[in-house]
Amino acid sequence: MNETSTFLKMDDEVEVYVRRWEKADTTPSAILQIAHGMAEHVERYDEFARFLNERGIFVVGSDHRGHGQTGKKTGLMGYFAKSHGFDRVVDDLHEVNEWIQKEYRDIPVFLMGHSMGSFLARRYIQKYATSINGVIIMGTGGNPGLAAKVGKLIARWEMKRHGPTKPSERLDKMAFGTYNKNIPDPKTPFDWLSRDEKEVDKYIEDPLCGFVCSSGFFYDLFTGLELIHHNTLIQSIPKELPVLIISGDQDPVGDYSQGVQNVIDQYKKFGLENLTSKFYEGARHELLNETNKEEVYEDIYEWLRSVMDK
Repeated sequence: MNETSTFLKMDDEVEVYVRRWEKADTTPSAILQIAHGMAEHVERYDEFARFLNERGIFVVGSDHRGHGQTGKKTGLMGYFAKSHGFDRVVDDLHEVNEWIQKEYRDIPVFLMGHSMGSFLARRYIQKYATSINGVIIMGTGGNPGLAAKVGKLIARWEMKRHGPTKPSERLDKMAFGTYNKNIPDPKTPFDWLSRDEKEVDKYIEDPLCGFVCSSGFFYDLFTGLELIHHNTLIQSIPKELPVLIISGDQDPVGDYSQGVQNVIDQYKKFGLENLTSKFYEGARHELLNETNKEEVYEDIYEWLRSVMDK
């Protein structure tokens, strides 16, 4: 196993942390590029990356702006950028993808986004689908509609009052406050992440996880949610692009399956013909850290293999 990391300079001079997992003396059958979720970082994908390495798939992931080592380096956690922050992070993923294509010529590249990373991945395929061989959308959510518009108004007000980089407890509570409501006797505010208590504890103990994001970040996130559900923009996704959508059926981010099903229906309505989906019974938000994670790992690997075999 080779594990290396570097900082890549984006076209606006911001340095983004990139981590790669490779198996020594192996030519990979594919590369999986990872877009992690909100208030977490790419190192949390280590076990899953090792699993794929053993099966000949290399993994490359980056810490988004305001997250992980990228956030530490810029000194701004929970904040994307001065303007168009959501699309700026999508463009970062594309710049990382271009670097991957240069490092591994003629090897198929897939993109996997979890949670907020799934929103970024969904925007990515509206803009840059031709740069990848398929996309995995994991732990995603449906269209918040009016709630996103209200959220943007509150975010704009807080940005004016306190500045865009100040953490917003109000918006954090609005976004996550109800997520434990279906869990009997939750032990922590983050029980909605997984049924595996050890994994929840690891998240809580990780200094690079669970922080409160800024009003500027929330403004960008709500903007991104509007973009990814926009019918005209969805029509720009190539109809033949292989898409895998997976979710826990007890994931509050996906509105306990309903929001995710709405995304699937919207994609099918606009002609995406190569779409596979699966809901995991009883599973919560972080499928790669769930009690049935081995099943999820295998399903992702099998889907990647099936796309490559075609």
